[in-house]
Amino acid sequence: MQIIRQPGFARAGLIGNPSDGYYGKTISFLVKDFHADVILYEWEDLELILSQEDRSRFRSVRELARDVQLHGYYGGVRLVKATIKKFVDYCLKQHLPLHDRNFSIRYESNIPRQVGLAGSSAIIVATLRALMEFYGVEIPRYLQPSLALAVETEQLGIVAGLQDRVIQVYGGLVYMNFAPEVMREECGYRYGVYEPLDPALLPPLYLAYSEEEGEPTEATHRPLRVRFEQGDPDVVAAMQKFAGLTDEARKALLAGEGKHLARLIDENFDTRRSICQLQPAHLRMVKTARRAGASAKFAGSGGAILGTYQDEAMYARLKQDLQAIGCRVLKPTIG
Repeated sequence: MQIIRQPGFARAGLIGNPSDGYYGKTISFLVKDFHADVILYEWEDLELILSQEDRSRFRSVRELARDVQLHGYYGGVRLVKATIKKFVDYCLKQHLPLHDRNFSIRYESNIPRQVGLAGSSAIIVATLRALMEFYGVEIPRYLQPSLALAVETEQLGIVAGLQDRVIQVYGGLVYMNFAPEVMREECGYRYGVYEPLDPALLPPLYLAYSEEEGEPTEATHRPLRVRFEQGDPDVVAAMQKFAGLTDEARKALLAGEGKHLARLIDENFDTRRSICQLQPAHLRMVKTARRAGASAKFAGSGGAILGTYQDEAMYARLKQDLQAIGCRVLKPTIG
Protein backbone atom coordinates (compact mmCIF):
# COMPACT_ATOMS: atom_id res chain seq x y z
CA MET A 1 0.00 0.00 0.00
CA GLN A 2 1.31 3.44 -0.92
CA ILE A 3 1.48 5.71 2.11
CA ILE A 4 2.03 9.39 1.40
CA ARG A 5 3.39 11.55 4.19
CA GLN A 6 3.89 15.26 3.56
CA PRO A 7 5.05 17.93 6.04
CA GLY A 8 4.19 21.55 6.60
CA PHE A 9 6.50 23.48 8.90
CA ALA A 10 6.04 26.40 11.27
CA ARG A 11 7.22 29.84 10.16
CA ALA A 12 8.43 33.02 11.79
CA GLY A 13 8.13 36.51 10.35
CA LEU A 14 11.53 38.15 10.65
CA ILE A 15 10.35 41.59 9.57
CA GLY A 16 7.58 43.39 7.73
CA ASN A 17 4.62 41.50 9.16
CA PRO A 18 1.71 42.06 9.18
CA SER A 19 2.01 44.01 5.92
CA ASP A 20 1.80 40.96 3.64
CA GLY A 21 -1.98 41.20 3.60
CA TYR A 22 -1.82 44.94 2.90
CA TYR A 23 0.37 45.20 -0.23
CA GLY A 24 3.56 45.35 1.82
CA LYS A 25 6.82 43.42 2.01
CA THR A 26 8.12 40.81 4.45
CA ILE A 27 11.03 38.49 5.18
CA SER A 28 10.25 35.17 6.84
CA PHE A 29 12.01 31.93 7.66
CA LEU A 30 10.88 28.33 8.04
CA VAL A 31 11.09 26.82 11.54
CA LYS A 32 11.84 23.10 11.23
CA ASP A 33 11.53 22.51 14.97
CA PHE A 34 7.75 22.31 14.62
CA HIS A 35 5.72 20.67 11.88
CA ALA A 36 2.36 19.31 10.80
CA ASP A 37 2.29 15.99 8.95
CA VAL A 38 -0.48 14.80 6.66
CA ILE A 39 -0.75 11.06 6.04
CA LEU A 40 -2.75 9.89 3.02
CA TYR A 41 -3.25 6.39 1.61
CA GLU A 42 -5.64 4.73 -0.80
CA TRP A 43 -8.87 3.57 0.84
CA GLU A 44 -12.26 2.17 -0.10
CA ASP A 45 -14.10 5.36 0.82
CA LEU A 46 -12.90 8.92 1.11
CA GLU A 47 -12.33 9.20 4.86
CA LEU A 48 -11.15 12.13 6.98
CA ILE A 49 -9.81 10.84 10.30
CA LEU A 50 -10.05 13.12 13.32
CA SER A 51 -6.81 13.94 15.10
CA GLN A 52 -6.22 14.59 18.78
CA GLU A 53 -6.98 18.26 18.09
CA ASP A 54 -10.48 17.39 16.86
CA ARG A 55 -11.71 16.10 20.20
CA SER A 56 -15.34 15.65 21.16
CA ARG A 57 -14.86 13.98 24.56
CA PHE A 58 -13.52 15.77 27.65
CA ARG A 59 -13.03 15.11 31.37
CA SER A 60 -14.68 18.37 32.43
CA VAL A 61 -16.16 21.64 31.20
CA ARG A 62 -12.86 23.33 32.12
CA GLU A 63 -10.95 20.95 29.88
CA LEU A 64 -13.38 21.68 27.04
CA ALA A 65 -12.96 25.43 27.55
CA ARG A 66 -9.18 25.07 27.51
CA ASP A 67 -9.31 22.99 24.33
CA VAL A 68 -11.43 25.62 22.58
CA GLN A 69 -9.00 28.33 23.69
CA LEU A 70 -6.06 26.46 22.15
CA HIS A 71 -7.63 24.91 19.07
CA GLY A 72 -10.87 26.77 18.34
CA TYR A 73 -14.21 25.09 17.85
CA TYR A 74 -13.36 22.99 14.83
CA GLY A 75 -9.79 21.79 15.25
CA GLY A 76 -7.87 21.16 12.05
CA VAL A 77 -10.12 18.75 10.19
CA ARG A 78 -12.00 21.66 8.63
CA LEU A 79 -8.68 22.83 7.14
CA VAL A 80 -8.10 19.44 5.53
CA LYS A 81 -11.66 19.31 4.23
CA ALA A 82 -11.51 22.85 2.82
CA THR A 83 -8.14 22.14 1.15
CA ILE A 84 -9.54 19.09 -0.63
CA LYS A 85 -12.48 21.18 -1.86
CA LYS A 86 -10.21 23.96 -3.14
CA PHE A 87 -7.82 21.48 -4.77
CA VAL A 88 -10.68 19.82 -6.66
CA ASP A 89 -12.02 23.22 -7.77
CA TYR A 90 -8.58 24.20 -9.07
CA CYS A 91 -8.13 20.95 -11.00
CA LEU A 92 -11.58 21.14 -12.57
CA LYS A 93 -11.03 24.74 -13.62
CA GLN A 94 -7.64 23.91 -15.14
CA HIS A 95 -8.99 20.73 -16.80
CA LEU A 96 -6.56 18.53 -14.87
CA PRO A 97 -7.78 14.91 -14.78
CA LEU A 98 -8.29 13.28 -11.38
CA HIS A 99 -8.40 9.49 -11.04
CA ASP A 100 -11.33 7.81 -9.25
CA ARG A 101 -9.42 6.18 -6.39
CA ASN A 102 -10.44 7.22 -2.87
CA PHE A 103 -8.20 7.81 0.11
CA SER A 104 -8.03 8.07 3.87
CA ILE A 105 -6.35 11.18 5.24
CA ARG A 106 -5.37 12.43 8.67
CA TYR A 107 -3.02 14.98 10.15
CA GLU A 108 -0.93 15.41 13.25
CA SER A 109 0.87 18.52 14.43
CA ASN A 110 3.27 19.63 17.16
CA ILE A 111 3.16 23.29 16.13
CA PRO A 112 2.12 25.38 19.16
CA ARG A 113 -1.39 26.64 18.47
CA GLN A 114 -2.68 30.22 18.52
CA VAL A 115 0.78 31.77 19.07
CA GLY A 116 1.44 33.08 15.56
CA LEU A 117 3.62 30.27 14.17
CA ALA A 118 1.25 29.46 11.29
CA GLY A 119 0.01 26.08 12.47
CA SER A 120 -3.18 26.24 10.41
CA SER A 121 -1.51 27.05 7.10
CA ALA A 122 1.06 24.30 7.77
CA ILE A 123 -1.78 21.75 7.78
CA ILE A 124 -3.16 23.21 4.55
CA VAL A 125 0.21 23.20 2.77
CA ALA A 126 0.92 19.63 3.89
CA THR A 127 -2.54 18.53 2.70
CA LEU A 128 -2.05 20.23 -0.66
CA ARG A 129 1.30 18.48 -1.12
CA ALA A 130 -0.22 15.10 -0.30
CA LEU A 131 -3.08 15.62 -2.76
CA MET A 132 -0.69 16.69 -5.52
CA GLU A 133 1.35 13.54 -5.00
CA PHE A 134 -1.69 11.22 -4.80
CA TYR A 135 -3.25 12.56 -7.99
CA GLY A 136 0.00 13.23 -9.85
CA VAL A 137 -0.91 16.91 -10.27
CA GLU A 138 1.71 19.64 -10.54
CA ILE A 139 0.78 23.15 -9.45
CA PRO A 140 3.39 25.87 -10.10
CA ARG A 141 5.26 26.63 -6.89
CA TYR A 142 4.53 30.35 -7.08
CA LEU A 143 0.77 29.59 -7.21
CA GLN A 144 0.69 27.09 -4.35
CA PRO A 145 0.77 29.78 -1.61
CA SER A 146 -2.13 31.63 -3.25
CA LEU A 147 -4.18 28.44 -3.49
CA ALA A 148 -3.41 27.65 0.15
CA LEU A 149 -4.45 31.17 1.16
CA ALA A 150 -7.74 30.83 -0.72
CA VAL A 151 -8.58 27.80 1.43
CA GLU A 152 -8.76 30.08 4.47
CA THR A 153 -10.00 33.32 2.97
CA GLU A 154 -12.53 31.95 0.48
CA GLN A 155 -13.59 28.65 2.04
CA LEU A 156 -13.41 29.50 5.75
CA GLY A 157 -13.69 33.29 5.87
CA ILE A 158 -10.41 33.75 7.75
CA VAL A 159 -8.53 37.05 7.33
CA ALA A 160 -4.93 36.28 6.35
CA GLY A 161 -2.08 37.17 3.99
CA LEU A 162 0.29 35.29 1.71
CA GLN A 163 3.44 35.41 3.84
CA ASP A 164 2.91 32.20 5.84
CA ARG A 165 2.06 30.10 2.81
CA VAL A 166 4.95 31.46 0.75
CA ILE A 167 7.62 30.50 3.27
CA GLN A 168 5.96 27.14 3.95
CA VAL A 169 6.02 26.33 0.24
CA TYR A 170 9.48 27.77 -0.55
CA GLY A 171 11.29 27.01 2.71
CA GLY A 172 14.48 28.59 4.02
CA LEU A 173 14.58 32.39 4.17
CA VAL A 174 12.53 34.43 1.69
CA TYR A 175 12.07 38.12 0.87
CA MET A 176 8.53 38.77 -0.36
CA ASN A 177 7.14 41.76 -2.22
CA PHE A 178 3.35 42.20 -2.42
CA ALA A 179 3.26 45.75 -3.80
CA PRO A 180 0.42 46.26 -6.33
CA GLU A 181 2.81 47.11 -9.16
CA VAL A 182 4.63 43.74 -8.92
CA MET A 183 1.66 41.46 -8.25
CA ARG A 184 0.73 39.08 -11.06
CA GLU A 185 -2.31 36.89 -11.69
CA GLU A 186 -2.56 33.39 -13.13
CA CYS A 187 -5.43 30.89 -13.06
CA GLY A 188 -7.41 33.37 -10.99
CA TYR A 189 -4.77 33.62 -8.23
CA ARG A 190 -2.59 36.63 -7.46
CA TYR A 191 1.04 36.21 -6.40
CA GLY A 192 3.96 38.46 -5.60
CA VAL A 193 7.73 38.44 -6.06
CA TYR A 194 9.48 35.82 -3.91
CA GLU A 195 13.27 36.00 -3.54
CA PRO A 196 15.02 33.20 -1.61
CA LEU A 197 17.90 34.43 0.54
CA ASP A 198 20.76 32.45 2.07
CA PRO A 199 19.85 31.56 5.70
CA ALA A 200 23.58 31.81 6.49
CA LEU A 201 23.13 35.59 6.27
CA LEU A 202 21.11 35.57 9.48
CA PRO A 203 22.71 36.60 12.77
CA PRO A 204 22.05 34.46 15.89
CA LEU A 205 18.27 34.24 16.41
CA TYR A 206 16.05 33.12 19.25
CA LEU A 207 12.37 32.16 19.24
CA ALA A 208 10.15 32.20 22.32
CA TYR A 209 6.48 31.41 22.82
CA SER A 210 3.84 30.82 25.46
CA GLU A 211 0.87 28.58 24.73
CA GLU A 212 -0.81 29.96 27.84
CA GLU A 213 -1.07 33.37 26.17
CA GLY A 214 -2.23 32.37 22.69
CA GLU A 215 -5.06 34.06 20.81
CA PRO A 216 -6.71 33.48 17.41
CA THR A 217 -5.03 35.35 14.56
CA GLU A 218 -8.41 36.87 13.63
CA ALA A 219 -8.34 38.84 16.88
CA THR A 220 -5.53 40.95 15.41
CA HIS A 221 -6.20 40.89 11.69
CA ARG A 222 -9.96 41.39 11.49
CA PRO A 223 -10.09 44.87 13.11
CA LEU A 224 -6.87 45.86 11.33
CA ARG A 225 -8.38 44.87 7.98
CA VAL A 226 -11.47 47.00 8.65
CA ARG A 227 -9.37 50.03 9.51
CA PHE A 228 -7.14 49.57 6.45
CA GLU A 229 -10.09 49.26 4.08
CA GLN A 230 -11.62 52.39 5.62
CA GLY A 231 -8.41 54.26 4.78
CA ASP A 232 -7.26 54.83 8.37
CA PRO A 233 -4.17 57.03 7.80
CA ASP A 234 -2.26 55.54 10.74
CA VAL A 235 -2.74 51.98 9.50
CA VAL A 236 -1.94 52.86 5.87
CA ALA A 237 1.23 54.69 6.94
CA ALA A 238 2.27 51.78 9.17
CA MET A 239 1.95 49.31 6.31
CA GLN A 240 4.17 51.51 4.17
CA LYS A 241 6.62 51.72 7.07
CA PHE A 242 6.72 47.92 7.40
CA ALA A 243 7.55 47.62 3.69
CA GLY A 244 10.37 50.13 4.05
CA LEU A 245 11.78 48.31 7.08
CA THR A 246 11.78 45.07 5.07
CA ASP A 247 13.84 46.62 2.27
CA GLU A 248 16.29 48.00 4.85
CA ALA A 249 16.48 44.60 6.54
CA ARG A 250 17.26 42.89 3.23
CA LYS A 251 20.15 45.31 2.69
CA ALA A 252 21.37 44.77 6.26
CA LEU A 253 21.33 40.98 5.81
CA LEU A 254 23.27 41.15 2.54
CA ALA A 255 25.80 43.53 4.12
CA GLY A 256 26.18 41.47 7.31
CA GLU A 257 24.99 44.37 9.49
CA GLY A 258 23.50 42.45 12.40
CA LYS A 259 23.22 45.43 14.74
CA HIS A 260 21.28 47.41 12.16
CA LEU A 261 18.96 44.45 11.63
CA ALA A 262 18.35 44.32 15.38
CA ARG A 263 17.29 47.97 15.40
CA LEU A 264 14.94 47.36 12.48
CA ILE A 265 13.35 44.40 14.28
CA ASP A 266 12.66 46.60 17.30
CA GLU A 267 11.26 49.33 15.09
CA ASN A 268 8.95 46.83 13.42
CA PHE A 269 7.42 45.94 16.76
CA ASP A 270 7.17 49.56 17.90
CA THR A 271 5.31 50.41 14.69
CA ARG A 272 2.94 47.50 15.19
CA ARG A 273 2.29 48.59 18.76
CA SER A 274 1.30 52.04 17.52
CA ILE A 275 -1.66 50.67 15.53
CA CYS A 276 -2.69 47.50 17.39
CA GLN A 277 -4.19 46.76 20.79
CA LEU A 278 -1.72 44.28 22.26
CA GLN A 279 -2.27 41.82 25.06
CA PRO A 280 -0.31 42.81 28.21
CA ALA A 281 1.21 39.30 28.38
CA HIS A 282 2.52 39.58 24.81
CA LEU A 283 3.96 43.02 25.48
CA ARG A 284 5.63 41.63 28.59
CA MET A 285 7.43 39.02 26.51
CA VAL A 286 8.94 41.69 24.26
CA LYS A 287 9.91 43.94 27.18
CA THR A 288 11.55 41.02 28.98
CA ALA A 289 13.64 40.10 25.94
CA ARG A 290 14.71 43.69 25.40
CA ARG A 291 15.77 44.06 29.04
CA ALA A 292 18.13 41.14 28.44
CA GLY A 293 19.70 43.14 25.58
CA ALA A 294 18.07 41.28 22.69
CA SER A 295 15.94 42.70 19.92
CA ALA A 296 12.33 41.54 19.90
CA LYS A 297 9.15 41.52 17.83
CA PHE A 298 6.19 39.23 17.25
CA ALA A 299 6.89 36.18 15.12
CA GLY A 300 3.32 36.36 13.85
CA SER A 301 0.07 37.60 15.31
CA GLY A 302 1.06 37.29 18.98
CA GLY A 303 2.06 34.69 21.55
CA ALA A 304 5.50 34.09 20.03
CA ILE A 305 8.42 36.50 19.68
CA LEU A 306 11.76 36.43 17.92
CA GLY A 307 14.85 38.55 17.72
CA THR A 308 18.63 38.67 17.61
CA TYR A 309 21.13 38.33 20.45
CA GLN A 310 24.82 39.13 20.61
CA ASP A 311 26.47 36.19 22.36
CA GLU A 312 25.87 33.07 24.47
CA ALA A 313 25.89 35.04 27.72
CA MET A 314 23.05 37.21 26.44
CA TYR A 315 21.15 34.15 25.22
CA ALA A 316 21.50 32.49 28.64
CA ARG A 317 20.07 35.55 30.39
CA LEU A 318 17.34 35.89 27.75
CA LYS A 319 16.32 32.26 28.19
CA GLN A 320 16.31 32.48 31.96
CA ASP A 321 14.22 35.66 32.04
CA LEU A 322 11.68 34.47 29.47
CA GLN A 323 11.32 31.06 31.11
CA ALA A 324 10.58 32.87 34.36
CA ILE A 325 7.41 34.31 32.78
CA GLY A 326 6.29 30.99 31.33
CA CYS A 327 7.89 31.01 27.87
CA ARG A 328 9.72 28.26 26.06
CA VAL A 329 12.89 29.56 24.37
CA LEU A 330 14.90 27.96 21.59
CA LYS A 331 17.36 28.65 18.81
CA PRO A 332 15.25 27.92 15.72
CA THR A 333 16.38 25.38 13.14
CA ILE A 334 15.86 27.12 9.81
CA GLY A 335 14.70 24.85 7.01
